[in-house]
Amino acid sequence: WYRKAAEQGYVEAQYNLGVCYERGLGITQDYTQAVNWYRKAAEQGYVEAQYNLGVCYERGLGITQDYTQAVNWYRKAAEQGYVEAQYNLGVCYINGYGVSQDYAQAAEWFYKAAEQELPEAQNMLGLCLIYGQGVNKDEKEAVHWFRKAAEKGVLEAQNALGLCLLHGQGVNKNETEAADWFRKAAEKGYAPAQNNLGVCYHNSTGVRQNYTEAFDWYRKSAEQGYAKALFNLGTCYEYGQGVTKDYTQAVYWYRKAAEQGDADAKSALKRLGVE
Repeated sequence: WYRKAAEQGYVEAQYNLGVCYERGLGITQDYTQAVNWYRKAAEQGYVEAQYNLGVCYERGLGITQDYTQAVNWYRKAAEQGYVEAQYNLGVCYINGYGVSQDYAQAAEWFYKAAEQELPEAQNMLGLCLIYGQGVNKDEKEAVHWFRKAAEKGVLEAQNALGLCLLHGQGVNKNETEAADWFRKAAEKGYAPAQNNLGVCYHNSTGVRQNYTEAFDWYRKSAEQGYAKALFNLGTCYEYGQGVTKDYTQAVYWYRKAAEQGDADAKSALKRLGVE
């Protein structure tokens, strides 16, 4: 029935038929056909089809990957207020995908999407504000957006909010709350937060000092290849903090960190005479 309506030019049916082809609903999955029907609806101004066509171009689904075309269709949808398209357009601008890199444009689109309560956009806007990318640096405003995204479960935002609380950036310093936010993201497997929670346990920051807990969190992060955790795990082995002292293991983890360019790990290897 979608096909019958779509072939008569009914835009919503064209979009729905595209979705069926993209997902393999009631028909063999066929990205090329999905693109065909999305395009028909998109050219009639149907915003969801414009967005989906942009995604197909960005990922090379059913069509040759083309970031310029992805940006073209994201923009059409974004200008109609479609929040996911606004966010994706911001991502394209911040990375220079299909368009000249432009932090100001990225921040503008993130702001539009953030105001529509898209958590990922709120996090990205916070990052723009904390680093002054495309907007005037404003740590207090950054914290505002990080908190909104963090409360909706964005792991990167939870970690970023923890760092702001830890260092008193844009908010009163609160080590206990910082550790709480690190824990939320760490328990969901976010490597930077796992390392940061390990540091809290190592240094008695917002939690009672516990080298075993620190070691456990460093290991979880290190096993994901996070450079700072690789170095910290090496430190635990070198000094026997939370684990039996083991120079062989220390060198092993320092080397892994050094291979990622970690300066502290390189210094540690030099100090141990095993560059």
